[in-house]
Amino acid sequence: MVDEKDSPRGFRVTDRRRFSEEGEAREDEGVSDAEPESAPAPDLQPPPQRAAPAPEEPVSFSSFLLGLSTQALLHLGEIEDPASGRVERDLGAAKHVIDILGILKEKTRGNLEQPEEQLLEAVLYDLRMRYVELVRGPAREGA
Repeated sequence: MVDEKDSPRGFRVTDRRRFSEEGEAREDEGVSDAEPESAPAPDLQPPPQRAAPAPEEPVSFSSFLLGLSTQALLHLGEIEDPASGRVERDLGAAKHVIDILGILKEKTRGNLEQPEEQLLEAVLYDLRMRYVELVRGPAREGA
């Protein structure tokens, strides 16, 4: 009987990449050194590429605002979650993002260009109205 403390511990790394370091396709080699109880790894496909700005492009204040706005709309249940594909509502998280936009408005007062200021005000107004409509919606319908 072999004591577990005396046996060497470690792990084995098996390179299953389809291409060599030079970028050439590897020959289809069998996985002979795999442990017998392990199932073969599924053929994983990379996630689909999403349209995103190129890394060289700096993030503008307007695109930052629109990103926060999209996040708030997601939490308000106005758009579906790209990860799950479902529409879910989280009013607490939506309020949090809307409050962040409100803080940005206060802290950037007088430092924004006219189009940035108009965008921030429009986004903040729209999100606040949507939030209030959702929070007060059922009370108004019953009246």
